[in-house]
Amino acid sequence: MKHSVSIVNYYNTTPFLYGINHTNFKTKINQELDIPSVCAQKLRDKKVEIGLVPVAILPKLESYHIITDFCIGAVGKVDSVKLFSEKPLEELTHVLLDYQSRTSVTLVQVLNKHFWKKDIEFVNGGKGFEQQITGTTGAVIIGDRTFELTHYPYQYDLADEWQKFTGLPFVFACWVSNVKLEDEFLKEFNEALAYGITHIQEAVEEKPNLALGNKALDYLTNKISYHLDKDKRRAMEKFLSLIE
Repeated sequence: MKHSVSIVNYYNTTPFLYGINHTNFKTKINQELDIPSVCAQKLRDKKVEIGLVPVAILPKLESYHIITDFCIGAVGKVDSVKLFSEKPLEELTHVLLDYQSRTSVTLVQVLNKHFWKKDIEFVNGGKGFEQQITGTTGAVIIGDRTFELTHYPYQYDLADEWQKFTGLPFVFACWVSNVKLEDEFLKEFNEALAYGITHIQEAVEEKPNLALGNKALDYLTNKISYHLDKDKRRAMEKFLSLIE
């Protein structure tokens, strides 16, 4: 029986998809491409068994297993998770929250409560909320849409702000299952992901990003940090403790 897997369909997952699609592992799964909040909901509702899901969803799962050595993380600036505004942070009264995200919108509230300590009201954004950035209203926007938003004078990179606050990297999403999986399957899964991470150049050549242009390779190589190492696991523990 094939396992169902929900994968975030942003450019930062390009190496993962390359690894899966260029190894035999593809034949072992039913692959579904989604935005992060949908990945999370599918795993929570048990519509899939595996998801690349936002870290903030973990406390809401009945039970879960972190199943690979890889993640969507950043050490310092990530470039694709930002608070955009026309005014500096000190002058903001409202911040709209990206409906596509769970971890990032939680992160901005954690940063405000424990680090920035500003009097900001957070509001859930709906479709088209990106057009409502004006005056003292900013917005957290994640994913590929951020690549086009170069005109805002104030851009706060949330992974960078987290590192200033904690001294740690940040993990936006990790591979999680809601069932116990076979050891051989997990071994092949890790090998497929590792193959993608070691072939980022080829992944970029196969799937260039028009908005990023010649910065696509730099983004996937130097902005996204894929290995779920000891420091990232510490960062996850810290983040989850702050959102309890």
